[in-house]
Amino acid sequence: MFKDLKIDELLHSQDKSKFSLIDVRSPSEYQEMTIPGSFNIPLFDDIERAEVGTLYKRVSVQSAKDRGLEIVAAKLPEFIKQFNQIEGDKVVFCWRGGMRSKTTATVLDLMGIKTFRLQGGVRSYRHWVIQTLEKVEIKPKAYVLNGGTGTGKTAILKRLEKEGYPTLDLEGLANHRGSIFGQIGLVSQNQKTFEALLVQDIERLHSSPFILLEAESKRIGKLLIPDFVMEKKAYGTHIFIEMPMEERVRHILEEYRPWDHHEECVNAFCKIKKHIHTPIAAQIEADLKSCNYDSAVLLLLEFYYDPRYVHTTKQYSENQRITIQANDVDEAVEAVGRLLKSAFTLS
Repeated sequence: MFKDLKIDELLHSQDKSKFSLIDVRSPSEYQEMTIPGSFNIPLFDDIERAEVGTLYKRVSVQSAKDRGLEIVAAKLPEFIKQFNQIEGDKVVFCWRGGMRSKTTATVLDLMGIKTFRLQGGVRSYRHWVIQTLEKVEIKPKAYVLNGGTGTGKTAILKRLEKEGYPTLDLEGLANHRGSIFGQIGLVSQNQKTFEALLVQDIERLHSSPFILLEAESKRIGKLLIPDFVMEKKAYGTHIFIEMPMEERVRHILEEYRPWDHHEECVNAFCKIKKHIHTPIAAQIEADLKSCNYDSAVLLLLEFYYDPRYVHTTKQYSENQRITIQANDVDEAVEAVGRLLKSAFTLS
């Protein structure tokens, strides 16, 4: 018989790697929020779930069960095959540890597949995330990558992460670049998934001597960064990256590739053009529409992003600031790495 597993037992297991988490909810439910790292093998797809739910509400519980059994029976061989392709001890879950996960766990157990059911389902995990966010504290010292738009802060962060530095990539967790143009070419996470990934990363970094993160505003797209992260950033040591304007323009063009997302860029600009002096805004819009992207980016930096950046930097005291001059991202990565190594011995 399968065993129930409590969320605390799962999260605090000394050998979490032996578990393979499997969300048996419909694809749309899985996309809305799941436990990070889980697989999706749905008992019902979205259409089937709607059909069974309608029978449950409008006809009877038994009618819903009968139709559900018909659906599951027809797909059972393929269903079992998908589970067999996943290694490790299977932990199945649905929204609250109800009928879908119980049915799945029972069938897998009958087929000789070692299975656990997550007690309370993904709802119990969501409650744990919320409770953790309410009491968590980032203990390591914070170093914050700061600098004008186009200085490659995210690229620097990712490069240093690959070299083993402890980083908290908020934009990476959000899958959004943070500006009004930040979602171009990307699909942003929702708030629940962002918070789950954030908690996971904070726990991973708990024993690090420091963390390196990027300066962000309270919002990344539509996502809200928790107050404790913003406070840690506000009191951290800020590493200001200064880079030549032409390199910043080049980096932005490489990152955003506006020629592949022309209409999205034009539409995004329309949301901010009222904040730019009218003749300049007209020139930027004309440049974008005529695909003169170099000029458009240069004007955006000079007349929109840089003035805003200068305003926000005034909130940091001189003893919080370290300035690095670099010609490109490669030089910036080396300089930030040297600075951190001089302060800490990385294991």
